[in-house]
Amino acid sequence: MPRKIGREETRLIRAGQGGTLAAKTVGPPIQKGSTVLLPDAASLYPNDDRLTYGRQGLSAQFALQEALVELEHAKAVSLYPSGIAALTGPLLAVLKAGDEVLVTDAIYKPTRRFCDHVLRRFGMTVRYFDPHQPPETLVGEASEAVRLILMESPGSLSFEMQDVGRVAELARARGILTVADNTWGAGYLHRPLDHGVDISVQALTKYVAGHSDVFMGSAAVNSPRLARLLQDGVHNLGWAVSGDEAYQVLRGLRTLPTRLARQGENGLAVAAWLRDRPEVARVFHPGLPGAPDHEVWRRDYTGACGLFAFSLRPGPEAAVNAFLDELALFGLGFSWGGFESLAISCDSQLKARRFHPDYGGPLIRLHIGLEAPEDLIADLERGLAAYAAHNG
Repeated sequence: MPRKIGREETRLIRAGQGGTLAAKTVGPPIQKGSTVLLPDAASLYPNDDRLTYGRQGLSAQFALQEALVELEHAKAVSLYPSGIAALTGPLLAVLKAGDEVLVTDAIYKPTRRFCDHVLRRFGMTVRYFDPHQPPETLVGEASEAVRLILMESPGSLSFEMQDVGRVAELARARGILTVADNTWGAGYLHRPLDHGVDISVQALTKYVAGHSDVFMGSAAVNSPRLARLLQDGVHNLGWAVSGDEAYQVLRGLRTLPTRLARQGENGLAVAAWLRDRPEVARVFHPGLPGAPDHEVWRRDYTGACGLFAFSLRPGPEAAVNAFLDELALFGLGFSWGGFESLAISCDSQLKARRFHPDYGGPLIRLHIGLEAPEDLIADLERGLAAYAAHNG
């Protein structure tokens, strides 16, 4: 019988520590702990490359990183507590005062806010470029101070596509880093690293997690030097993701291909229906034949997700609100990538842009979920009737 050590309080502190897995399960164990116990005194220092603190990640976090490496065709993946952190973290990790950054004008609004209010405050120059600017012009006219080009293809409101592979090729020849926000492609429909991009970023909050109930982001790289810079940035800025949330995202990843296939199919069905409606001016879905940038999408992507936009025939804001308010199956919400369908109006977000294309009327963004497309189409038909009624 094992010898009892110390008094009852001491024994209770030491009891139940486990140390071995009871059984092998489908998913990884979720370890909860800030303290990591080292095996001996010699292991305490130096510890730069040794796991010494729970914030660095434990079983579930490491399992998720391993899966994302496979998903992204990457050598290393860093985790961040949100999608926007997955964009801001790499930028802070590789940029310095005096650097210039070229950013697509179609960039996600919170990223624009970070570029305008944080990067500039720390002595960096930010310039926005037309997402349809030819790669040769974009890179060829870049100043010697340009350190990084930030792309988002397609743009998450107006869905302009960029030739990310050509931009990456030209930028690398000049020693300029490239970053792509690939949340629309989810690391599955499109893999920026395969096209020569240096850093592939996505909001795991969206399609990978897939259930609208967890925040997380990732940055994937193939360069060991960039992997070290990104991981140092995570540690130095104090970011961490919990084991519970890593487990949830990993669980969502298991069904990502199935969900994307269904939502992509549903989205194309709804987009094709909208294209023929008299109330609709244009449909902005790169996967739709005949839509803007369809040829770039067909070349670089293996499929489509459920996010796209369309413009209504010109009408007042009251009519746009009547359209949205009439919808019963579409929730009114900004995030996307979950199982549910969503709708928002976009015009107020477009005001911050430097370039202002004519979309033909008020711009509406839809996220198509897993509902039956016939039901979603019937819901949109009611909304369009309300728009027409308020548009006199």
